[in-house]
Amino acid sequence: MDSQIRQDKKVIDLKARFSANKDHHSGDSDDEQLWITEAKQGSQTAFYQLYEKYHRRIYALCWRMLADKDSAEDVCQEVFVVLWQKINNFRGESKFSTWLHSVATNVVLGHLRKHKNWLQRVFSIEEQGVGVQEPSVSLTDDSTLTLLDQHIARLPERARLVFVLFAVEGYRHEEISTMLKMAVGSSKSQYHRARSLLKESLIANGFVSIEEEINHE
Repeated sequence: MDSQIRQDKKVIDLKARFSANKDHHSGDSDDEQLWITEAKQGSQTAFYQLYEKYHRRIYALCWRMLADKDSAEDVCQEVFVVLWQKINNFRGESKFSTWLHSVATNVVLGHLRKHKNWLQRVFSIEEQGVGVQEPSVSLTDDSTLTLLDQHIARLPERARLVFVLFAVEGYRHEEISTMLKMAVGSSKSQYHRARSLLKESLIANGFVSIEEEINHE
């Protein structure tokens, strides 16, 4: 009876979904190392292989953080320009995907600061108690993204940034506080706010059971 009821429910496991995104290409590490080595030597063909492997994941990261399709496309391309310029800085001390996501995160935050009056719009307005309008992201805005990604993109910007950095990218709150120039307590508060809003949004769209085993505070 329980199994039959469960089959009729929409269930989403956040941890499994994010882990699946990160581990999707774990089987071709030998090829990846070859592409990295050749790209460092100036091979555009090898670099294109890295682009083909990672651009969808980097685009998803940009889209989650920016909540805007056009901006995400532009910034995703900028990430790979920066990667081409800085790939020799990769020393193999971490996984290439981890290093690339760090590069991408820095590019996205730089874009926000440069083009969106980031500090004033994201922090000052919210702290003054003025309601911040949620981004006008349609749940069908980009069919290449999962439904979960699209719900994340609808979160208020401050909460969304913290949620993506903490729950998806795996940064600690102490790191996020430095990156976003906020108190550690504020980072934790915004994370819990985002998780609560995300849960409400998903339940409102028919997800009656949500696994949230993504705490690493």
